Amino acid sequence: MGFKFLEFLKPFCAIIPEVAKPERKIQFREKVLWTAITLFIFLVCCQIPLFGIMSSDSADPFYWMKVIMATSRGTLMELGITPIVTSSLIMQLLAGAKVIEVGDTPKDRALFNGAQKLFGMIITLGQAIVYVMTGMYGDAYEIGAGVCMLIVVQLFISGLIVLLLDELLQKGYGLGSGISLFIATNICETIVWKSFSPATINTGRGTEFEGAVIALFHLLATRNDKVKALREAFYRQNLPNLMNLVATILVFAVVIYFQGFRVDLPIKSARYRGQNSSYPIKLFYTSNIPIILQSALVSNLYFISQMLAVRFGGNFIINLLGVWSEAGGPQRSYPIGGLCYYMSPPENLEHMANDPIHAILYICFMLGSCAFFSKTWIDVSGSSAKDVAKQLKEQGMVMRGFRETSMVKELNRYIPTAAAFGGLCIGGLSVIADLLGAIGSGTGILLAVTIIYQYFEIFVKEQAEVGGMGALLF
Repeated sequence: MGFKFLEFLKPFCAIIPEVAKPERKIQFREKVLWTAITLFIFLVCCQIPLFGIMSSDSADPFYWMKVIMATSRGTLMELGITPIVTSSLIMQLLAGAKVIEVGDTPKDRALFNGAQKLFGMIITLGQAIVYVMTGMYGDAYEIGAGVCMLIVVQLFISGLIVLLLDELLQKGYGLGSGISLFIATNICETIVWKSFSPATINTGRGTEFEGAVIALFHLLATRNDKVKALREAFYRQNLPNLMNLVATILVFAVVIYFQGFRVDLPIKSARYRGQNSSYPIKLFYTSNIPIILQSALVSNLYFISQMLAVRFGGNFIINLLGVWSEAGGPQRSYPIGGLCYYMSPPENLEHMANDPIHAILYICFMLGSCAFFSKTWIDVSGSSAKDVAKQLKEQGMVMRGFRETSMVKELNRYIPTAAAFGGLCIGGLSVIADLLGAIGSGTGILLAVTIIYQYFEIFVKEQAEVGGMGALLF
């Protein structure tokens, strides 16, 4: 039944815009150029406002995930990478639950990816219509049907551009993937801005600088009591402080340290005697995929809950899903009850002590969801024990001390465990970073570090292939 479902989608996948695979090997400097062009297009789209909107001051349903989902309020990147990640989440859950079957052949993988892209386009269109009809940009009747249609078209086309930019990099024209590039850029921009922002804010204690580092020098220069000024710079409330920055640096260091944890399985050539090597299985076997999918799940639940709360506020069932307050600011709603509240991180250690049930349920949800997504991802991404054994066999390699038939059994001892435990560690690190108050959220920091580390590994691999830095760049 599942296989027939993908076959049913095959005619639709054929008409979807697609980036052709490169017919030759793309040089590293060309990849850097295409990656820079992709990033430039994304950043430009983040600055172009949507034409026809009356207002974008209403509460942003993706406020809590805007850094991770690379969204930009009131611009062409209003939806960011949310549709791509959501479609990936849905397809993975369907494949993991065996509702749809994904074969082992490249043709089956291509069909699965095509179906994922199709769902991404449908989700983009659906979210665009919901945004317009729920009054995110002003009353739909006042705006008019023509302008509403124009806004939907703008959001749909920009969503399609994001899909194609991501595919462009993944097909080998650039480095990494578009999703990773956009997430890392957004998170790093947030960290730099909150550390060095020259913007001033009046918080009732006088005019203060938003940036934590700038605020430190300002407070030391303007306050007579230097000790009190230093204490305020480290612990001030409602604005980025130096403790947040220290926590961010600490989490960066811890995640990079964990990246080095791996098990090297000895392998040898089945064709040539004496040719030995090793196959590394990292602790973070599925990298940042679990946290991306977990973020997609939470952001979509927040989105649905807020949209329903706007239309049916006070309904008992809607309140079970989430009760929202806009006390955090005109564009910021935050959950104060319901399921969404228990899936949101505690604001600080004091809040954790005051509501331990919230903290316990949040920690269990984070650890469980990350482990689950990591475990199921290996089956649909071509990185399970069976897939790895097949790849080694195609390369003419076997594990030392094991026959080809028993390789899968031996790999199954390590890969599923590394995937599940790695996902658990990712979830745990995210919780710790949130409680420490790291800038850009714990999830965001984890994503930024793992993505930057991936790019570092790509750079080292490319350098090793061409034999030096000079040959790599010139």
